[in-house]
Amino acid sequence: MSPELTCVCVFSVCALCRLSVDDPALFGEKVKLSNHKLSVHYFCLLTSCGIYQRGQEDEGVFGFLEDDIKQEMRRSGRLKCIVCKKKGACVGCYVSSCKKVVHFPCGRQHQFISQFTGDFPSYCPSHGPSQSLGPGGHLDISLPRSCSVCLDSIDPILSYSVLKCPSCHTSWFHRDCVQRQAHSAGLFFFRCTLCNNKDQFQEEMLRMGIYIPERDASWELETNAYSELLEVYRRCDAVSCICDRGRTHSARSGWFEVIRCSLCGSKGTHRKCSGLTLETRDWACSDCTQVTDGQVRSCVSLSIYKFKPLFGQKIQSLTVIKLICRVRPSLPIGSGSPQDLLKALVPQLRPLSVQVEARVDKVLTASLDLVRRTDFDPTHTLSVSSLRDSDVARQYFFQLLLQQIQDSPVFEGPDGSKNLALDYQALKDDLYYDVGCLLALCLVHGGLPVGFFSRGLFQCLFNFPPNRALTAKHMTPGTHFTHQISEVQSLVDLQEALDDSWEYLALAGCNRPISSLEDRDALVEDLVSFTMITRMQLPLQRFGEGLQTLGVFDQVQVFPSLFCSVFCDASEPLTAQTLNQLFSARFSSQHAERLSRETAVVGFWKDFLSECEVGQSSVSLQDVLRFSTGADQLTSAGLLPPPSISFLHPPGDSGVDAGLFPQSDPGCRRLLLPVTSSYQAFKSSMEQAISHHTHLHPPRI
Repeated sequence: MSPELTCVCVFSVCALCRLSVDDPALFGEKVKLSNHKLSVHYFCLLTSCGIYQRGQEDEGVFGFLEDDIKQEMRRSGRLKCIVCKKKGACVGCYVSSCKKVVHFPCGRQHQFISQFTGDFPSYCPSHGPSQSLGPGGHLDISLPRSCSVCLDSIDPILSYSVLKCPSCHTSWFHRDCVQRQAHSAGLFFFRCTLCNNKDQFQEEMLRMGIYIPERDASWELETNAYSELLEVYRRCDAVSCICDRGRTHSARSGWFEVIRCSLCGSKGTHRKCSGLTLETRDWACSDCTQVTDGQVRSCVSLSIYKFKPLFGQKIQSLTVIKLICRVRPSLPIGSGSPQDLLKALVPQLRPLSVQVEARVDKVLTASLDLVRRTDFDPTHTLSVSSLRDSDVARQYFFQLLLQQIQDSPVFEGPDGSKNLALDYQALKDDLYYDVGCLLALCLVHGGLPVGFFSRGLFQCLFNFPPNRALTAKHMTPGTHFTHQISEVQSLVDLQEALDDSWEYLALAGCNRPISSLEDRDALVEDLVSFTMITRMQLPLQRFGEGLQTLGVFDQVQVFPSLFCSVFCDASEPLTAQTLNQLFSARFSSQHAERLSRETAVVGFWKDFLSECEVGQSSVSLQDVLRFSTGADQLTSAGLLPPPSISFLHPPGDSGVDAGLFPQSDPGCRRLLLPVTSSYQAFKSSMEQAISHHTHLHPPRI
């Protein structure tokens, strides 16, 4: 009778490899015989060249007899490992002409591949099997590359330590990670984590030296592994429980039956303790009520919010972006303007300022350095070093920043209609989050409207227009071949296009037979979904989280129709009406004669703006805005403080034109208009003063 086998971890030296490492996933179980004189790694037994499984499974060590193990120890004791140079090398290359031998753990370091099937052969790096990229021999490296097991970054270069799925070509993983996955999942659950392929995946992994234990998954073998799923919450959490038998008592029915929160299921109450009726079946705890009653901020994760999918049942609308939607009751939906809504975010800014210095071609670099600082606070006022007025310098800085962001690797497409681009280095540097943060700062701190988003990008971020499918027109022109196949007119041309791009179709999960042109529309829809949403999940998520800075994402998400023009439309030309509405007049209400003159001057002011707009004046509306406020353009959040008009009366209130010229205080956004007796005198004084100012301070933008 064979000695009793005990399958436990023993921290002693393996009899074959002479090493004490103990990692069942990478080296197999370390087992010992009951006499405690022999310990061995299971993988060392399987891969040793001079030993065979001559016993039954319950004999020796999994069928390897003790005498055979000792004989193999004597044989390998004469062989020196090419890696550690120590004796005891029992694993040799299966190619007969190759004389390389190693210990099994040393072989893993030296890129030996041992196949745990058939004769259990092992191969040195020179003779071992390798993987290929499939037909075409190339891969679209613009797709995200991370280990599909541990999710850490991975270089998409096939090697001993980097493997890929042979079915979908999208799942890449570290060798050690997929070996640990196989050890945990077992034969019945081990499959590709992305495409879920099992047979082809397991066959390829065995070929590449991955050991797949013939057992159920480890989580299925645990005793009472799912027992907690059978437990039902039975406790009264009312502030005051009046049940005589205590909070844990739950009757089958009646006043003292514990009913659970219908939303979270983790709180309960007796009907009597919460003043409910005997018919009450649906009840929500105080925490869930507070979140959903609309009287306080309602926090709903988009990952569980029930939107209608953009593409039928194929993919939920941006469920990957786990952002917080806060309902702001102080701002009624359907009222206000984007400027008013952004102004509501301004009061959180503090007077503390942070200084920024940068060359005009390095504005984005300086801004990224700013937001990546550990002490960065988005509520601090931004101060830009300049010899000119700080507000003007800040606006100039923001305009340069917007242009450089638009030209950054984060975006692709024509000017003024940009989509997010998939860039590996940008993902690695978390540039998507930083750019989203900078755009939020621009909008709240007095920068210009964004104006360069495509409608497709805005829809991906904010689901506006709601529940509408994206089309090929939303994609960046020239993106892969989606536009091409949407325009082909014959089945032959369509099939040729698909054959030329089979690899991308496989990556997108769209490599399927096409029997008619009617199948083309469904294929195009799937490719648009993959290109703009599925493969862009992480960039969209991080970009949206960056826009969350100062609450910008929240505000846009609640009022997307109002903000669409801010993100997607170029700034509209300045008009006389817009400029007139920008200023509020401060009249001399205590003096009737002065009030009459000031009212007439306001009429002169409107006429003057109209002539500037149609080119009947020597100055432009932009010149007037710059002279009056110091701003070159209107900002996304409006001008703060709000511009105002006051009046400059002649000395002694003579009512006679006394050569007065307009004056401005850009810091206070205050314009003093000269009180004149005629429009011609008013126009002349305005043109002279503004032209002189423009000559001294030419626009930088």
